[in-house]
Amino acid sequence: MTIEYATNGDARIAYETFGSTGEPLLLVLGIDYQMVWWNDAFCERLVEAGFHVARYDNRDTGLSTHYPEPAKGGRRPLYTMNDMIGDGLAVMDALGWADAHVLGGASAIAQGMALLHPDRVRGLTLCMSSPADAGVLRTLRYLKFGIFKEFRKLPKATTAEQKIDNEVAIYRAQASPGYPFPEEWVREAATLGHQRSPRDPRTTRRHMAAGRAVKLPPLSGVTVPTLVVSGADDPMLKPSAGRDLAARIPGAQFVEYPGVGHDLPEGIWDDVIARMPRSARIA
Repeated sequence: MTIEYATNGDARIAYETFGSTGEPLLLVLGIDYQMVWWNDAFCERLVEAGFHVARYDNRDTGLSTHYPEPAKGGRRPLYTMNDMIGDGLAVMDALGWADAHVLGGASAIAQGMALLHPDRVRGLTLCMSSPADAGVLRTLRYLKFGIFKEFRKLPKATTAEQKIDNEVAIYRAQASPGYPFPEEWVREAATLGHQRSPRDPRTTRRHMAAGRAVKLPPLSGVTVPTLVVSGADDPMLKPSAGRDLAARIPGAQFVEYPGVGHDLPEGIWDDVIARMPRSARIA
């Protein structure tokens, strides 16, 4: 794949595509994950199912524009979720897509697109997600905090190899207990991500600040066909997260997979793809 760039204000957003025809599908990840964490084989499976797929690096990650820390004592974030939503729309514009299906992984951004730009979204699939309109305090109720204790046990990394090992350990802690752990792919993704742009905890803080700066309207305003996918054994989100998310969106289909964690194991790809909303509209 060839890396291309879209522009949204002062941000250059790196993206790449799979396939060349089919229904437009934009893949959107949540806090500080690079697009390489969308498995290439999954993207190819989506192409086989009739989608033209685009994935991209959120601003402040990967090959997209990175930002400095705000001045000490500064209260205003450098960007907001609205800007990050605009980054995805800029990718669609660069591809000439008037609208697209949106597949979000742990992504409030995907929910925000459907709420604030319904004319740009054909259908919505939300995985590993909680309601983005719940507010900070209510969102905390959906989290399982035990996993964060495991993260804090990781050794302090001082070399590239140690940082990659920690990335693999973080993914393993979130992975599906009922499916084989794809260690080879996870290590490849972690290595590539480190080569592109090492993980920076300041990006996590800036992304969280961007989300807090915007209050989304109620999810009852989502008007597009929606699929909500949850793992019954997600070690990060309580089962109520996905159920509440689906209940807030009119007509949303909800599916909960036993043995699935905070990821998308290959064993459920075909079933998820078969359930995703489709459209008769022409790209």
